[in-house]
Amino acid sequence: MPKTSSNSTPSAKIDRTAEQHRWHLATDDFSVEITDLEYAVMRAYQSFLRWQSECLAAVTGITLSGQENTLLHIIRMHERPKTIKDLLHMTNRQDVPNMQYELRKLLKAELVDKYGSARTGIYYFATDEGIRVCDEFARLRRETLLETAQGEFGPKSGALKAAGQLEQLEKVYEIATREIATFHRRR
Repeated sequence: MPKTSSNSTPSAKIDRTAEQHRWHLATDDFSVEITDLEYAVMRAYQSFLRWQSECLAAVTGITLSGQENTLLHIIRMHERPKTIKDLLHMTNRQDVPNMQYELRKLLKAELVDKYGSARTGIYYFATDEGIRVCDEFARLRRETLLETAQGEFGPKSGALKAAGQLEQLEKVYEIATREIATFHRRR
């Protein structure tokens, strides 16, 4: 068996990569890993939003954002109307004015409607057109995204494990956010 130098082992390559990735946010191997993960999550999220927007445009001919598309599908989820509080909670968002703007765009496009009052609560629901669009989106999603993903990753893609790991990462960020807001924010 030929002798290999320590620089040609997989761990040596990882060490070289980690060394190249060091900067003010990534000063040791663990922080390099987390920083690389953060950038991968950001890039994946932006790709996800573009995908949603393009798929919705293909179905409707309307240019809406990926976040507006997300709201449409969550509003339709389980065929139950949702309040803005429900939508904020389900999407882990706090930007009420932005969400109100997105909901107005969905209302204008006649994909959702609302009922109720400020006193009793305003509920959003998918219109017949919204339901048709959601169904057509789901069909196109199966034919393009899911087939591509299955071809790329196979039937056991690890998506469930990755989702679990992202949920763990979400908890870490929530804990760190509370720590910062409680003890480290400049007033």
